Amino acid sequence: MSSPETKLDLYDEGVESPSESMHGEMTVSGTQRNTNNPGAPNFNTLDEPIRETILRDVKAVGVKFYHVLIPKEKNTLLKEWDLWGPLVLCTFMATILQGSSADMYDGGPEFAQVFVIVWIGAMIVTLNSKLLGGNISFFQSVCVLGYCLTPCALALLVCRIILLSTQTTFLFFLRFLVASAGFGWATYASIIFLGDSQPANRKALAVYPIFLFYFIISWLVISHSNV
Repeated sequence: MSSPETKLDLYDEGVESPSESMHGEMTVSGTQRNTNNPGAPNFNTLDEPIRETILRDVKAVGVKFYHVLIPKEKNTLLKEWDLWGPLVLCTFMATILQGSSADMYDGGPEFAQVFVIVWIGAMIVTLNSKLLGGNISFFQSVCVLGYCLTPCALALLVCRIILLSTQTTFLFFLRFLVASAGFGWATYASIIFLGDSQPANRKALAVYPIFLFYFIISWLVISHSNV
């Protein structure tokens, strides 16, 4: 088990304390007073226009999606965490994966079932990580696991398009390859972000639940056969 003095400066070399890594400022960085008009207000996140707040948050979510698809930089997901992206991905996948109302025995999961699988699964994986001595916060881990659903969501979208055609053995294997690619990329990206947060001698125990989590999601993608 980890000691209470475990540091959270794994991904931030310039951070002096764990609290600095977890807390951000409420002011908008880079926003300066208009020198041409001294009377112009100097907005921060509490009194800035709603449009600017929404655009800034949307841009931040988009940057996180980019870093999941090209997992090279770790600070954005781990330090500036949020749950907007995971919520959008979960809602998107649940909407497509839910069973058809025209046939109650089509085998598709219900909307709420997908939500439970995603969120409860992410919390279980996070709890396992914390019990193994992981040095990132609960919401940081849930954020990473949620954003790393992006490849699975893209695979689901492609499989949905493939299902519009008359299904053949070739198209089934094509869907299988697409779902497998989404599973592999999601697992790889999450390990890139979360792997170093675990003690070296327990990394395999932390990676296995991540592998199982995305395997279940990918299984829902490949087993989805109704349009």
